[in-house]
Amino acid sequence: MAGSDTAVLRSLVAAAGLGLGVAAVSEPCAEPAGPGEAAAAASMPSWRRLEFLAGRRAARRALRAVGLDCGDIPRVGRLPVFPPGSAASISHSAGIAVAVARAPGRDQPLGCDLELRPLPREAARLVLRADEEGLLAAWSVTELFSAKEAAWKALPGAQGSLRELGAAPCGGGLRIHLRADPAQAVAVRVVRVGTGVFSHVVGRA
Repeated sequence: MAGSDTAVLRSLVAAAGLGLGVAAVSEPCAEPAGPGEAAAAASMPSWRRLEFLAGRRAARRALRAVGLDCGDIPRVGRLPVFPPGSAASISHSAGIAVAVARAPGRDQPLGCDLELRPLPREAARLVLRADEEGLLAAWSVTELFSAKEAAWKALPGAQGSLRELGAAPCGGGLRIHLRADPAQAVAVRVVRVGTGVFSHVVGRA
Protein backbone atom coordinates (compact mmCIF):
# COMPACT_ATOMS: atom_id res chain seq x y z
CA MET A 1 0.00 0.00 0.00
CA ALA A 2 1.53 3.30 -1.11
CA GLY A 3 2.50 5.98 1.38
CA SER A 4 0.10 8.42 -0.29
CA ASP A 5 -2.76 5.96 0.30
CA THR A 6 -1.81 5.68 3.96
CA ALA A 7 -1.78 9.46 4.36
CA VAL A 8 -5.26 9.75 2.84
CA LEU A 9 -6.64 6.98 5.03
CA ARG A 10 -5.06 8.48 8.14
CA SER A 11 -6.82 11.78 7.46
CA LEU A 12 -10.18 10.11 6.79
CA VAL A 13 -10.19 7.99 9.93
CA ALA A 14 -8.99 10.93 12.03
CA ALA A 15 -12.09 12.84 10.90
CA ALA A 16 -14.13 10.03 12.47
CA GLY A 17 -12.22 10.30 15.75
CA LEU A 18 -10.06 7.26 15.03
CA GLY A 19 -6.37 6.49 14.79
CA LEU A 20 -4.86 4.45 11.96
CA GLY A 21 -2.02 1.95 12.13
CA VAL A 22 -0.38 0.17 9.19
CA ALA A 23 2.25 -2.59 9.24
CA ALA A 24 3.79 -4.91 6.65
CA VAL A 25 4.58 -8.58 7.17
CA SER A 26 7.97 -7.88 5.55
CA GLU A 27 9.15 -5.58 8.35
CA PRO A 28 12.39 -6.83 9.93
CA CYS A 29 12.67 -8.02 13.53
CA ALA A 30 8.99 -8.93 13.75
CA GLU A 31 8.84 -10.44 17.23
CA PRO A 32 5.96 -10.86 19.71
CA ALA A 33 5.57 -7.96 22.12
CA GLY A 34 4.97 -10.25 25.09
CA PRO A 35 3.98 -13.70 26.31
CA GLY A 36 0.38 -13.46 25.12
CA GLU A 37 1.38 -12.85 21.53
CA ALA A 38 4.15 -15.42 21.74
CA ALA A 39 1.74 -18.09 22.97
CA ALA A 40 -0.80 -17.29 20.26
CA ALA A 41 1.81 -17.30 17.49
CA ALA A 42 3.68 -20.40 18.63
CA SER A 43 1.51 -22.93 16.79
CA MET A 44 0.93 -20.85 13.66
CA PRO A 45 2.54 -21.60 10.29
CA SER A 46 5.22 -19.05 9.43
CA TRP A 47 3.06 -17.03 7.00
CA ARG A 48 0.21 -16.74 9.49
CA ARG A 49 2.61 -15.85 12.31
CA LEU A 50 4.02 -12.94 10.28
CA GLU A 51 0.49 -11.77 9.43
CA PHE A 52 -0.65 -12.07 13.04
CA LEU A 53 2.31 -10.08 14.39
CA ALA A 54 1.88 -7.41 11.70
CA GLY A 55 -1.71 -7.01 12.85
CA ARG A 56 -0.57 -6.54 16.43
CA ARG A 57 1.97 -3.90 15.35
CA ALA A 58 -0.71 -2.11 13.34
CA ALA A 59 -3.01 -2.11 16.38
CA ARG A 60 -0.30 -0.64 18.62
CA ARG A 61 0.37 2.07 16.05
CA ALA A 62 -3.33 2.89 15.79
CA LEU A 63 -3.58 3.15 19.57
CA ARG A 64 -0.51 5.38 19.72
CA ALA A 65 -2.16 7.62 17.11
CA VAL A 66 -4.91 8.36 19.65
CA GLY A 67 -2.49 8.78 22.54
CA LEU A 68 -2.66 5.29 24.07
CA ASP A 69 0.28 3.02 24.81
CA CYS A 70 -0.13 -0.72 24.43
CA GLY A 71 2.31 -3.61 24.68
CA ASP A 72 1.42 -7.26 24.51
CA ILE A 73 -1.96 -7.96 22.87
CA PRO A 74 -3.06 -11.53 23.73
CA ARG A 75 -6.21 -13.11 22.42
CA VAL A 76 -9.19 -15.12 23.59
CA GLY A 77 -10.32 -17.42 20.82
CA ARG A 78 -9.80 -15.37 17.68
CA LEU A 79 -10.38 -11.99 19.33
CA PRO A 80 -7.61 -9.63 20.51
CA VAL A 81 -7.73 -8.52 24.13
CA PHE A 82 -6.79 -4.89 24.70
CA PRO A 83 -6.03 -3.13 28.00
CA PRO A 84 -8.99 -1.47 29.75
CA GLY A 85 -9.90 1.77 28.02
CA SER A 86 -8.38 0.67 24.71
CA ALA A 87 -10.00 -0.87 21.65
CA ALA A 88 -8.98 -1.47 18.04
CA SER A 89 -10.09 -3.37 14.95
CA ILE A 90 -7.55 -5.22 12.78
CA SER A 91 -7.58 -6.42 9.17
CA HIS A 92 -5.01 -8.07 6.87
CA SER A 93 -4.65 -8.40 3.12
CA ALA A 94 -1.81 -9.23 0.72
CA GLY A 95 0.98 -8.79 3.27
CA ILE A 96 -0.38 -5.58 4.81
CA ALA A 97 -2.13 -5.17 8.16
CA VAL A 98 -4.23 -2.17 9.10
CA ALA A 99 -5.97 -1.23 12.32
CA VAL A 100 -8.21 1.54 13.60
CA ALA A 101 -8.47 2.58 17.25
CA ARG A 102 -10.89 4.95 18.94
CA ALA A 103 -9.74 7.89 21.02
CA PRO A 104 -10.09 7.76 24.83
CA GLY A 105 -13.53 8.68 26.08
CA ARG A 106 -15.27 7.96 22.79
CA ASP A 107 -18.01 5.35 22.59
CA GLN A 108 -18.34 4.32 18.99
CA PRO A 109 -18.49 0.99 17.17
CA LEU A 110 -15.20 -0.20 15.68
CA GLY A 111 -14.68 -2.12 12.48
CA CYS A 112 -12.31 -2.00 9.53
CA ASP A 113 -11.48 -4.17 6.54
CA LEU A 114 -8.75 -4.14 3.90
CA GLU A 115 -9.12 -5.98 0.59
CA LEU A 116 -6.17 -5.53 -1.76
CA ARG A 117 -7.19 -8.38 -4.06
CA PRO A 118 -10.36 -7.60 -6.07
CA LEU A 119 -13.16 -10.17 -5.88
CA PRO A 120 -14.86 -11.51 -9.01
CA ARG A 121 -18.43 -10.42 -9.69
CA GLU A 122 -19.53 -14.05 -9.25
CA ALA A 123 -18.73 -13.69 -5.55
CA ALA A 124 -21.75 -11.41 -5.18
CA ARG A 125 -23.95 -14.40 -4.33
CA LEU A 126 -21.87 -14.93 -1.19
CA VAL A 127 -22.30 -11.31 -0.09
CA LEU A 128 -25.68 -10.05 -1.29
CA ARG A 129 -29.31 -11.11 -1.28
CA ALA A 130 -31.64 -10.46 -4.19
CA ASP A 131 -32.91 -7.21 -2.69
CA GLU A 132 -29.35 -5.81 -2.68
CA GLU A 133 -28.30 -6.67 -6.23
CA GLY A 134 -29.15 -3.15 -7.39
CA LEU A 135 -26.15 -1.93 -5.39
CA LEU A 136 -23.86 -3.46 -8.02
CA ALA A 137 -24.74 -0.58 -10.34
CA ALA A 138 -22.69 1.76 -8.14
CA TRP A 139 -20.53 -0.50 -5.97
CA SER A 140 -18.15 -3.33 -6.82
CA VAL A 141 -18.43 -6.73 -5.16
CA THR A 142 -15.13 -6.01 -3.38
CA GLU A 143 -16.47 -2.73 -1.97
CA LEU A 144 -19.67 -4.35 -0.74
CA PHE A 145 -17.81 -7.32 0.74
CA SER A 146 -15.36 -5.03 2.52
CA ALA A 147 -18.10 -2.77 3.88
CA LYS A 148 -19.98 -5.73 5.30
CA GLU A 149 -16.79 -7.20 6.78
CA ALA A 150 -16.09 -3.92 8.58
CA ALA A 151 -19.68 -3.71 9.82
CA TRP A 152 -19.62 -7.34 10.99
CA LYS A 153 -16.85 -6.49 13.43
CA ALA A 154 -18.81 -3.55 14.79
CA LEU A 155 -22.21 -5.24 15.18
CA PRO A 156 -22.07 -7.58 18.19
CA GLY A 157 -25.20 -9.47 17.17
CA ALA A 158 -23.85 -10.49 13.75
CA GLN A 159 -24.14 -14.23 13.07
CA GLY A 160 -24.07 -16.51 10.06
CA SER A 161 -22.83 -15.15 6.73
CA LEU A 162 -22.48 -11.65 5.30
CA ARG A 163 -25.86 -12.17 3.64
CA GLU A 164 -27.36 -11.77 7.13
CA LEU A 165 -26.35 -8.11 6.92
CA GLY A 166 -28.39 -5.73 4.80
CA ALA A 167 -26.80 -2.80 2.94
CA ALA A 168 -28.21 0.44 1.56
CA PRO A 169 -26.64 3.67 0.28
CA CYS A 170 -26.25 6.37 2.93
CA GLY A 171 -24.69 9.68 1.93
CA GLY A 172 -21.43 8.80 0.24
CA GLY A 173 -21.16 5.47 2.03
CA LEU A 174 -23.30 2.56 3.11
CA ARG A 175 -25.65 1.82 5.99
CA ILE A 176 -25.20 -1.79 7.11
CA HIS A 177 -27.75 -3.38 9.44
CA LEU A 178 -28.58 -6.74 10.96
CA ARG A 179 -31.41 -8.31 9.03
CA ALA A 180 -32.59 -9.91 12.27
CA ASP A 181 -32.68 -6.50 13.99
CA PRO A 182 -32.58 -3.60 11.49
CA ALA A 183 -32.28 -1.05 14.29
CA GLN A 184 -28.75 -2.31 14.88
CA ALA A 185 -26.90 -0.50 12.13
CA VAL A 186 -23.65 1.29 11.38
CA ALA A 187 -22.47 3.75 8.76
CA VAL A 188 -19.48 2.58 6.73
CA ARG A 189 -17.13 4.59 4.55
CA VAL A 190 -15.50 2.77 1.64
CA VAL A 191 -12.26 4.08 0.12
CA ARG A 192 -10.44 2.75 -2.91
CA VAL A 193 -6.79 1.94 -2.27
CA GLY A 194 -5.03 1.28 -5.56
CA THR A 195 -6.90 -1.67 -7.05
CA GLY A 196 -8.21 -2.59 -3.59
CA VAL A 197 -10.56 -1.24 -0.94
CA PHE A 198 -10.41 -0.06 2.67
CA SER A 199 -13.63 0.22 4.68
CA HIS A 200 -14.20 1.51 8.18
CA VAL A 201 -17.18 2.13 10.43
CA VAL A 202 -17.71 5.83 11.09
CA GLY A 203 -20.50 5.53 13.65
CA ARG A 204 -23.96 4.21 14.43
CA ALA A 205 -26.68 4.71 11.85
